[in-house]
Amino acid sequence: MAYRIAYAYTSHVGKIRENNEDNFWCCGDYLNVDNQGMTEVRFGSADQEEFPLLAVFDGMGGESCGEVAAYLAADACQRSHREKGTCAPGEVESFLVESLKNMNRSVCEYARTNRVRSMGTTAAMLGFDQDEIIACNLGDSRIYQSYSQSLIQISTDHILKTATFGKAPLTQYVGIPEESMTLDPALVRMEAVPGIRYLLCSDGLTDMLSDQELKEILAKETTVKKTVETLLQRTLEKGGKDNATIVFCEIQEPSIKSRVKQWFERQKKKK
Repeated sequence: MAYRIAYAYTSHVGKIRENNEDNFWCCGDYLNVDNQGMTEVRFGSADQEEFPLLAVFDGMGGESCGEVAAYLAADACQRSHREKGTCAPGEVESFLVESLKNMNRSVCEYARTNRVRSMGTTAAMLGFDQDEIIACNLGDSRIYQSYSQSLIQISTDHILKTATFGKAPLTQYVGIPEESMTLDPALVRMEAVPGIRYLLCSDGLTDMLSDQELKEILAKETTVKKTVETLLQRTLEKGGKDNATIVFCEIQEPSIKSRVKQWFERQKKKK
């Protein structure tokens, strides 16, 4: 089934922190390592056959290591996507997993070279196969599915559930030395249905807004850009205690260009 995605995204430093340890990868766009976040919401669209990909990264580690880890993950994602070029039907899931491995190698190599004891980043990714949407994540950056009045968290929070004080440590993330633990990303496959929306975000959003608040905002029929603007505004109004990265997309009917291309392909098969 051919379909199109409309997407919008931003990455804000928040009201408390001085630097932005988040990053993203949205169809080729991501932030430099020394960024101070964004003041605007960017948006775009792509047909499924154009190999779109959306991702959020929330870096961890002191001495600027968090933003470096998030940047390295985004940059590795860029290289993986560029090298792949196109993705045949059924290959998106394996591409996502391989991309995470490349990100992990990049972060681990940096840590070894620079003698950094602890650094890493979460990863929440959304890939778009011919008939399916594939969610993939490590850590606690979340992915939600929204339709009508429903909101479902489809990502897995990889956190130590027995932690009693402070923020629970992550059990899975990008930057795990391969000799210590095997990467085990959560993967969910969903049917591609026009009208369904997906939210990817760092905990700078989910720590400020409850699932009920998210549900109410996402249920409103408005553009993806306006939805991201509203989510960010509400997050800052509630205190903006952390960096907040928000990526939001909607599955739509394919563009005329894509429909024409499919028609010609069907005609070729008839001959």
